[in-house]
Amino acid sequence: MKRVYVNEEWCLGCHLCEYNCAFANSGLGDMTRALKGKKIFPRIHVEGDEGNKITFAVSCRHCEDPICVKSCIAGAISKADGVVKIDRDKCVGCLTCMLVCPYGALMPGEDGIMQKCELCLNNSCGAPACVIGCPNKAIVYEERG
Repeated sequence: MKRVYVNEEWCLGCHLCEYNCAFANSGLGDMTRALKGKKIFPRIHVEGDEGNKITFAVSCRHCEDPICVKSCIAGAISKADGVVKIDRDKCVGCLTCMLVCPYGALMPGEDGIMQKCELCLNNSCGAPACVIGCPNKAIVYEERG
């Protein structure tokens, strides 16, 4: 299965992946209208060490045996066709999934409902928006053995 992978040695820490993700999942067709003057809630986020000598993007790994699915008290997280998804109508925002994820890939959205990378399968990008928008090709969408 194809997944998002990060080559941290190429990451500039520019945060463009976050903006492209937030825009792709906004449901709007104009990036300025979707993001200007607003706090963004991307499904990927850039982390770094002190001084930002090393930066890398963090997103869902779509684990083989995801602990977030097992720990969700509302049954809002499921895995289908290799993709871990959140049913927004079932999520109660208890943060349990965020606490158990070993990668720190889940976070609450603007409305308190949990969100995570779902590989842009629900929008019209064709590929994950973070991959398309990464200027240094530090984020790739590929299948690895």
